[in-house]
Amino acid sequence: MSQTRILALVGSLRAGSINRQLAEAAAHTAPEGVQVDIFDGLGDIPFYNEDIDVPGQVPATAQVLRDAVGAADALLLFVPEYNGTIPAALKNAIDWASRPYGAGSIKGKPIAVVSASISQNAAKWAHGDTVKAAGVAGGTVVESAHLHFATIGQRFAESHPRDDAEALTQLAAVVTELVAAARQSVDA
Repeated sequence: MSQTRILALVGSLRAGSINRQLAEAAAHTAPEGVQVDIFDGLGDIPFYNEDIDVPGQVPATAQVLRDAVGAADALLLFVPEYNGTIPAALKNAIDWASRPYGAGSIKGKPIAVVSASISQNAAKWAHGDTVKAAGVAGGTVVESAHLHFATIGQRFAESHPRDDAEALTQLAAVVTELVAAARQSVDA
């Protein structure tokens, strides 16, 4: 595998989202030969509905997501916690990528989950729900590539995560683990 492509999906749609900033920082840590692309447009994808998931008639925004997931070697999911669980936009993306049943673009993809919250909980409930949803959808969750950030409103209030040496080191480790899993799945 000459270039490893990682697709980052960010559960927060807010322009100033710290989860988005964490994704940007992760992309910044990517070593040579690894490209981390952040998917834009999760908010434009209609809620999953089998009535509109018809071959040749799939909504364009959902097809763009499926194609991006299919082209990636691995997925890096950034999840905030909304009312104790996964944000609807990220869950919806997982649902679209899981179809058609048993053959969705997420099937067999190595997946890492990074959770971040303003609470001390570090979005661990949302993290767990995301791991569950991604695994049930057919993804291969890389247990060694998980990361949790707590009290992000305080920690990153004055600076972008890419300016936090510890955060960069932790994100780089996640990217490294995910790349290893992606390369191993190609070699298998």
